[in-house]
Amino acid sequence: MSRLAPLCLFAFSTVAGAAPPAAPDAGIDGLMQRYDGRVPGAAVLVLKDGQPVFRRGYGLAVLEDGTPVSPATNFRLASVSKQFTAAAILLLAEDGALSIDDPLKKWLPELPAVADAMTLRQLLSHSSGLLDYEDLMDPADTRQVHDIDVLHLLQKENRTYFAPGSSYRYSNSGYALLALVVGKASGSDFASFLRQRIFLPLGMTATFAHQDGVDEVPERAYGYSQIGGHWQRTDQSTTSAVLGDGGIYSSIDDLAKWDAALYDERLLRRASLQQAFSAATATPEPDVPHYGFGWRINGDALWHSGESIGFRNVIVRYPKQKLTVVVLSNRNDPEPYALALQIARRWQAPQR
Repeated sequence: MSRLAPLCLFAFSTVAGAAPPAAPDAGIDGLMQRYDGRVPGAAVLVLKDGQPVFRRGYGLAVLEDGTPVSPATNFRLASVSKQFTAAAILLLAEDGALSIDDPLKKWLPELPAVADAMTLRQLLSHSSGLLDYEDLMDPADTRQVHDIDVLHLLQKENRTYFAPGSSYRYSNSGYALLALVVGKASGSDFASFLRQRIFLPLGMTATFAHQDGVDEVPERAYGYSQIGGHWQRTDQSTTSAVLGDGGIYSSIDDLAKWDAALYDERLLRRASLQQAFSAATATPEPDVPHYGFGWRINGDALWHSGESIGFRNVIVRYPKQKLTVVVLSNRNDPEPYALALQIARRWQAPQR
């Protein structure tokens, strides 16, 4: 039986494209003032007890033609994508197609000897010691790299930052390689696997691991940076085509469906969710005492930010309070984590 069956499939009609955005809210509108008007904007979603209690767009998704941001606008999630990459690995583990304790080289034997001790678990938790692929790229080469190119860069480097499993270092390289593992273990490709096993079953019909020339992102926001006092389109960089570490486009409406699936077993079994949400490694990063699988963990909060050229995003979940805040923006500044925490306080019970 499909896990999607009648299992309180979330009030999709509540967040469907036809539903109106939230009414103005003086408190949140004040916080979002810099995003409003004829500037790169943002979409804000607050979910409480499984229902959207605030859902609204601000500013513009496309400056050039004045397209406004709406709850259906799709933003490049950047590293918020990592939770989907981790979920794909966990789904394949449930299928018996792989184990998260598999040696990495079982799936990617092209890697050098230094990767002999690396496991998928270490890639999920940023404890592999893999080199940052961004530092290995030729700065004179303006072509976009893809996940397979990350493998090609790393297979030439028989060195790591530390012995696998001995420390923590946030790694885009690890999640790019995990996308390749998903492809090999599933017999599909990463983008198709996500589409068929996660996005479509959850009703996230407008969400894509975006590939130019393969799919079209509907209601797409383009990224901008403020340069010399003016907004300029900075939508793509040489790393924007890498999918596993940050290539997913989605909207707050689709992310509401994703959030709902993290409370029950319609997608992943409870044991798999527990693995994703449990401390796998300690980190020195602010507000990130621990990292799970695709999630930062800070006490009762599960969160992740995503920053790439022209986009700044965050999702903050408080599962015990059934509270989630998502802020997606198509601009290079500011990072919205602190903003999401301010918004969340509106619905949080006072600390005793």
